[in-house]
Amino acid sequence: MFKQTRIKIIAAIIAALLLFLLIAMGVIYTSSYHEIQNQNKELLERFCERYDVRDMIPPPENMQPGIPPESFAGETDDMDEDPDDDDYYFDDDQDYDSGFWQKRPMDGRGERHAFELSTFYSVAVSDDGEVLAVDCGNGDLFDEDELAAMALDILESGAGEGSGDSVIYLVKEKDGYDLVAFMDTSIAGNNLATLLKYTLISFAISVVIVFFLSLFLSKKILEPLEENDRRQKQFVSDAGHELKTPLAVMSANCELLSKEIGENKWLDNIEYENRRMSTLVKDLLDLSRAESGVLQEEDVDLSNLVTGEALPFESIAFEKGLMLDTDIHENIHIKGNPTQLRQLAAILIDNAISHSEGGEKVELSLSSDSRHAVLQVTNSGKDIPPEKQALIFERFYRVDEARTESEGSHYGLGLAIAKAITQAHGGRIGVECRDGKVTFKAELPVKQ
Repeated sequence: MFKQTRIKIIAAIIAALLLFLLIAMGVIYTSSYHEIQNQNKELLERFCERYDVRDMIPPPENMQPGIPPESFAGETDDMDEDPDDDDYYFDDDQDYDSGFWQKRPMDGRGERHAFELSTFYSVAVSDDGEVLAVDCGNGDLFDEDELAAMALDILESGAGEGSGDSVIYLVKEKDGYDLVAFMDTSIAGNNLATLLKYTLISFAISVVIVFFLSLFLSKKILEPLEENDRRQKQFVSDAGHELKTPLAVMSANCELLSKEIGENKWLDNIEYENRRMSTLVKDLLDLSRAESGVLQEEDVDLSNLVTGEALPFESIAFEKGLMLDTDIHENIHIKGNPTQLRQLAAILIDNAISHSEGGEKVELSLSSDSRHAVLQVTNSGKDIPPEKQALIFERFYRVDEARTESEGSHYGLGLAIAKAITQAHGGRIGVECRDGKVTFKAELPVKQ
């Protein structure tokens, strides 16, 4: 019982951790992804704002660095004839044979740094579909023909922005032409992949650490409960053994008195209660032994065992107007304690006969598959409410609290003993109610 409880505690702790880490990882990864995407879009917007196709035209041969070209003077609002106002200048570090006109560098170290680390591509297309200029930037992801073809496809589709092939793109209408700007996002993608990789590594390490921590904590949590349970079982066992002697003495004295004084209702009552007490003590000791989990296992022919245990109950069933109908498959062998297995079969058969109502027979079956031997006992009777089906296997529990047994020999311990025996053999027991039939089923593992 405590082993299963410990497993549940560990599973609950790990499940809670997994859920928390998955949510945290999802939030971190999603927020990082959106933040990087927004930063990339902002950089691409700024690139488009600063782009001018004239920057892509080589300067005149007689052009000096820092002096705006006369051919463009006065054509735009941000250019004038003042040579000191170098809105445009020729970069003296560029190769003059392939140099470009460039705008004034951006303000702010962070913005310049972001642009320096980013790779941009651009294609300028006139209104009549002619490619005016292609810039492959500092990257080698695409050549000029590929960029031009991609830009024309994007303009033809009418998309204003999008992504694909490790880039994001943006279309802007400029003065007399359309600009299709691209930004390489492969670095950002690699960063996200690295983030995910190390997040998963941290996640796995955290699960391992929490697993061992939960092992330690669950042991500490259950230690006082296990000790309390052990003491309770020890008390039941000790009390049962101590009560056996005085009950035996009382029984012997009642027998002697009966011989001397003959029939006496008070003496009969003492004998009746003595028998009830003896049965109760026996059941408590059986339950204590079954719950101890200590088994002396041997190979058991379960088919012969159940058949032999069913025979005495045929006459008991007959006295109640019932027939015990058996369907027991042969040669079903398991590893177990034969004494406890006989007791298991007897408890289920006796329970079915005692609580059978309105039926003509009690059905007993034993079958097996490759993994389990299945013992089933079915009787006609009232359906057990679902909320009480698990409780009937608890000690001293009865579905009908007002029921009084005619023989006075049932204390609500039989099914608790059956459950303890089944679990001690590594099996499980349950009850099913359907169409006025109540079936108790015990599954016992076939051990190789």
